[in-house]
Amino acid sequence: MTLPLSRRTVLRGAVVLGATAAVSPLLLAGTAQAYPWSRTLTQGATGADVTELQIRVAGWAADSPSHSRVSIDGEFGPGTAAAVRRFQAAYGLGADGQVGPATQSALNALEQSDGSTAHFNFSEFTDRVSGTFNGGKVSAATAKENARRCMYKLEAVRKKLGNKPITVNSGFRSIAHNAEIGGASDSMHMYGTAADLDVPGVANKTVYQKAETSGFSGLETYNTDHQHVDSRADLGRAWWWENGTV
Repeated sequence: MTLPLSRRTVLRGAVVLGATAAVSPLLLAGTAQAYPWSRTLTQGATGADVTELQIRVAGWAADSPSHSRVSIDGEFGPGTAAAVRRFQAAYGLGADGQVGPATQSALNALEQSDGSTAHFNFSEFTDRVSGTFNGGKVSAATAKENARRCMYKLEAVRKKLGNKPITVNSGFRSIAHNAEIGGASDSMHMYGTAADLDVPGVANKTVYQKAETSGFSGLETYNTDHQHVDSRADLGRAWWWENGTV
């Protein structure tokens, strides 16, 4: 039997774990900055370079609203290939699902030298009080890496919105800061995997709908003054779309 949850319970990251859900908050380690691709990647490939590829195309998980995500497991399977083809089509590349020099160049064009992405900075995701990634439910290094992964998904949302600039109002939060503002006790913000967004000139509902195709497994209602997105399923949590169409 499924028990009803109050909106307060699930707001911004409180979750219910399934009986078999993973509970580790750690995501697989990724490689920041310009990635030294050393081979063309195709289905069947495995390794750290595949893991990094999956991080970078995670925002291209689906064509329509779907509880779909790109597994960050270092194994180039059909789901990764489909995400690569969507990325390639969006950036005017041959959509063959193979990651050769042209696709690798496009992927690297989305990053900055400090490991952040072309249109998002780490400073946008740090705790609003301390200005760091310290004091959360994971190490500072893990929270920063989770924020980097969120950035790549947001790059996809931005592209799908016609390259509309996205403002991040809140990213990572320390446990103390989250408590001060009345955040949920297991808010995804404390893991670095959530962001509250504002897109000037674009309705939250539109942002929400694009996020439904971008691998975000946590979406707060669009009937607020911002749009919350998070990747709770990457941490083994159950999907939660408050106004979901799936």
